[in-house]
Amino acid sequence: MSPDISFEQACSYIMTLKKSELTESLLHFDGPLKLDFTDEYLQALPLDRLRHILLAAMVTVERKRAKAKVAI
Repeated sequence: MSPDISFEQACSYIMTLKKSELTESLLHFDGPLKLDFTDEYLQALPLDRLRHILLAAMVTVERKRAKAKVAI
């Protein structure tokens, strides 16, 4: 989650994604947090669970970035 994107904007963005887009976002998550899912596993999950996982990953990355800035 970019520092320019608020939590509410991230939630709104994730709510617009289709299942295929959520799956791709999780399979190719770009950040210091490494996610290890198979396509088959993600395809078996309900849409709300995929949204939750993506949001949790984005929030976790943002928290790590914020802590790193405070430590400097």
